[in-house]
Amino acid sequence: MTAPVKPAKAKPVASDRARAETRLGQKLVAPAIVLMLLVTAFPMLRALYLSTFDYALTAPDDRSFVGLSNYLTALTDPLFWQTTGVTVLYMVVTVAVELVIGFIFAMVMHRVIFARGVIRTSILIPYGIITVVSGFAWQFAFSFQNGFVNGWLPFVGDDFNWFGQTGSAVVAIMVSEIWKTTPFMSLLLLAGLAQVSEDMIEAAKVDGATWTQRLTKVILPNMRAAIMVAVLFRALDAYRIFDNIFVMTAGAVKTESISFLTYRQTIEQFQLGMGSALSVLLFLSVLVVAFAIVKLFRVDLAQARQES
Repeated sequence: MTAPVKPAKAKPVASDRARAETRLGQKLVAPAIVLMLLVTAFPMLRALYLSTFDYALTAPDDRSFVGLSNYLTALTDPLFWQTTGVTVLYMVVTVAVELVIGFIFAMVMHRVIFARGVIRTSILIPYGIITVVSGFAWQFAFSFQNGFVNGWLPFVGDDFNWFGQTGSAVVAIMVSEIWKTTPFMSLLLLAGLAQVSEDMIEAAKVDGATWTQRLTKVILPNMRAAIMVAVLFRALDAYRIFDNIFVMTAGAVKTESISFLTYRQTIEQFQLGMGSALSVLLFLSVLVVAFAIVKLFRVDLAQARQES
């Protein structure tokens, strides 16, 4: 006995008005798409083209086509994988810490009932400071000669050099990054927190839910889309970390990120071919990170906006 064949679901037919609105929308976004292609696609295609050459600015006439040789050289070099590991470490640790602290700040800004403007402004001040300036500030703070960090921490000596070895130097860079960008994370989470219905929270209270149960069963599930956006934005930003490394260590003691390695090849050593290959690999790895985060959270943003 064969199972009955389930009829295929008919695709809904769009009305004339819906088709006209779709065509109008396409015409309205067409200039933006063209501008985006000119601004973003051309540099990427140019980098892809240059990455297939052995091309140094010091000898422009000796440029020669080498195909994928630059990619093979980069992918078989231990330095590339060491910088990739450090970059992933920067991204994972800073985003995880910023997510926790940023959520606490968002709760404070959302629930505070007095001096709300002053408190919100105070929390957001670090994000308004230029990254290079905050990098210099934290470099002085961690200095064993005139900084204050060693004096505040009882488990390190006064002459401890934070920038003398990889582990402590990476920690110092992470602290600077977290201090600078946690307000951005809290701002995104505050927007998500404002979307959580107070009626749902009050209903949970009436049902006897504790604060932890309201947080884990009501607040966080309804902030899932906002959390994904916050994590995605910060993860991609953290993966491209450059400024703090440039200011605080200049890439010494194995604190280089992929962006810094690309800078060294392109700007300091004038190797446009290898620098372009590293830029392409950086772009591809950013795409992988973005795809992994979207898949991890499994959030349908259209459904979150109740448009589906």
